Amino acid sequence: MTGSTGNIGSELVDALASSGEPVRALVRKPPASRRDGVEYVTGDLDDPASLAPALDGAAGVFLLPGYRDMPGVLTEARRAGIGRVVQLSGGSAGSGDMTNAVSRYMIITERAVRDSGLPWTILRPAAFMSNAFRWLPQLRAGDTLRLPFANVRAAAVDPRDIAAVAARALLRDGHAGQIYHPTGPESLLPAEQVAVLGEVLGRDLRFEPQPDDEARAEMSAQMPVEYVDAFFDFYVNGSLDESVVRSTVQDVTGGPPRTFRQWAEAHAPAFA
Repeated sequence: MTGSTGNIGSELVDALASSGEPVRALVRKPPASRRDGVEYVTGDLDDPASLAPALDGAAGVFLLPGYRDMPGVLTEARRAGIGRVVQLSGGSAGSGDMTNAVSRYMIITERAVRDSGLPWTILRPAAFMSNAFRWLPQLRAGDTLRLPFANVRAAAVDPRDIAAVAARALLRDGHAGQIYHPTGPESLLPAEQVAVLGEVLGRDLRFEPQPDDEARAEMSAQMPVEYVDAFFDFYVNGSLDESVVRSTVQDVTGGPPRTFRQWAEAHAPAFA
C-alpha cells in the first residue's frame, strides 16, 4: 500500500488488515505506532529501485499518482510479479487536457499504468469529504468559515468509501480494465456542508463566500502557481464537474456511501 498514512491509504490498510489480509505498507520511515497485521517497509515512489523490497512477494498494489517516474514504478511492479494494480487518479484525467497541471499528472499516471502490461483498475473519485479538515484553523478562530468557490457543488466522497472500492478491486476478480468514479450520495454546496458540520458540532457556524482574488492570493502562498491556475480552471472556468452523484460505491461494494453528515459525525472529535 502506498500512501498508507494518508486519507485513503490509511483507510485501505485498516480495511484489509481488519479482514485478515496480509498488508505491507510503504513508508518513508517506520512509524512510532504500528498497526497489528501490517508490515512496514521503507521506500520512495520517486526512486523506483527502492521499491523492490516492498513489492517482493506482493499480489497487488495500491498506487498514488503523480510521481516523477511512474513508468519506472510500474516496471518494478511488473518485475516483482504484481498481479493487480489499483491506481488512484482524478476526475479531470478524462479531459485529456495537458495544459492543466493537475490533469496532466493524472493523465501521465494513467498512461503509465495502462502501458505497464499489468491488470489495472483506475479510481477517479470526486472531491474528498476530508477536505473539510482544511477548515480547522478558521474553526479554532471562530464560527465563520470563509471559503472559495461558493457556487460549486460537489458529490464529495468519504475516503473510507474510496478505500472500500479499492479493496474490492485488489481482492476480487472482475475489476481489471475498469475506471471507477466513487462519489458520495449527495451533491452539496460549501455552505450546505458548513451547515451540516455546524449541526453535528452543535455550533452556529456561518459561511462567507471568499472572493476569487482573495482565494487566489491565499492559495498562491501555499502551492505553485500552475496548481492554483489548475484549480481555478476546474472551479471558476468550470472545466471539472464533480456534482454528479454516481452509484459506483454501491455497485462495487454492495453498500451505500456515507453522507457528509455521517462523515462529520465519525470525525467530530477532530473538530473539537
